[in-house]
Amino acid sequence: MPNPVVAIVGRPNVGKSTIFNRLAGERISIVEDIPGVTRDRIYAKGEWLGRTFDIIDTGGIDIKDEPFMSQIKLQAQVAMEEADVIIFITSVREGVTQGDEHVARILYQSGKPVILAVNKADNPEMRAEVFDFYSLGLGDPYPISGSHGLGLGDMLDAVIAEFPSADELEKEEDVINFSLIGRPNVGKSSLVNAILGEERVIVSDIAGTTRDAVDTSFEDEEGVKYRMIDTAGIRKKGKVSESTEKFSVMRALRAVDRSDVVLMVLNAEEGIQEQDKKVAGYAHEAGKGIIIIVNKWDKIEKDTHTMKQFEEEIRDEFQYLSYAPILYVSALTKQRLVQIPEKIKEVSDSQNQRISSSLLNDVLMDAIARNPTPTDKGRRLKIYYITQVGVKPPTFVLFVNDPELLHFSYERFLENQIRNAFSFPGTPFRLIARKKK
Repeated sequence: MPNPVVAIVGRPNVGKSTIFNRLAGERISIVEDIPGVTRDRIYAKGEWLGRTFDIIDTGGIDIKDEPFMSQIKLQAQVAMEEADVIIFITSVREGVTQGDEHVARILYQSGKPVILAVNKADNPEMRAEVFDFYSLGLGDPYPISGSHGLGLGDMLDAVIAEFPSADELEKEEDVINFSLIGRPNVGKSSLVNAILGEERVIVSDIAGTTRDAVDTSFEDEEGVKYRMIDTAGIRKKGKVSESTEKFSVMRALRAVDRSDVVLMVLNAEEGIQEQDKKVAGYAHEAGKGIIIIVNKWDKIEKDTHTMKQFEEEIRDEFQYLSYAPILYVSALTKQRLVQIPEKIKEVSDSQNQRISSSLLNDVLMDAIARNPTPTDKGRRLKIYYITQVGVKPPTFVLFVNDPELLHFSYERFLENQIRNAFSFPGTPFRLIARKKK
């Protein structure tokens, strides 16, 4: 279930980063940090009263050579595009400023829920001065102190009261969620249009959890339902999305979180870049199904070895994605596009594949007979039993005498034996060693 998104907005020097770090440091476990443009991070995962959410610190989105007002406007636009709820930070020490009124006007037009927080209200006298902030027309101002951690609970109560309900987020029918991930100019939007144009019926455009992220649903001829995640982020090349590469990475990671299968789109003319590795690594760690799509294949001068050489380069750069199938396509000439939905279905089936314990243990016994378990300091690893405990990604538990005796190289050997026996195309899987009680 995808997390709601909370954005922190406000003019400079009101304490946005202090609030962000408070939330991130005290009650919030940071799962993934992405370097911001001017500061260390602009994205963290958070939790309050059992509800998890993602936080964007728009203060990290700082564009050089931008005038003050347009910089604030850009940050507010980022929040409006991405967030389910916006926390607008002001400062009681300066009172209501022209900059605050400017931000309030932008946020007021967004239609998103806005929680007005008045920072630096460190003592009762200052807390009495927050009433001036009613003039911004954004409802009750919440007095807080980022430096002392005061008032944050009331503010977060107001934030989670605005989240979409768990029921709204859980409306998941039998559908395969997939997203196209890749840098600008790899041809994602033309691929989206080509996939949807392949005699497919677009059932509906439905709003995703972030209220401006549009998901596009369609069915194939056999009635299999697909949902393409966040096509809005791909189709509309807005100022906001292009203004910072870090922000586009963040949007891509959110799309990965909401997907079952991720299409990693590369540009055949440009090859593999660092940002491709970052997003692919995130998808792999998150246990998502992965298909590598090499687009603009029609633009490459080819001989009999071109495809083999390109595959070798991909396998070398993405060594941990050895299981991911590669498709060489062209959105322009429609080359091999018909294979994409078929491959998504295959990888989705692989993600949901369950293997009986008896078959798994047959494979395990054969593997141990072929390559006996290792010893460490005179102690031999004993593996008693293997069973599958989950899907998406497929997860297996090995019951052993001592998990520390399972060396990385032997774990890799066992993974390869399971793959050889049951395939699992396009999906990572997890092997967990547990001490037998």
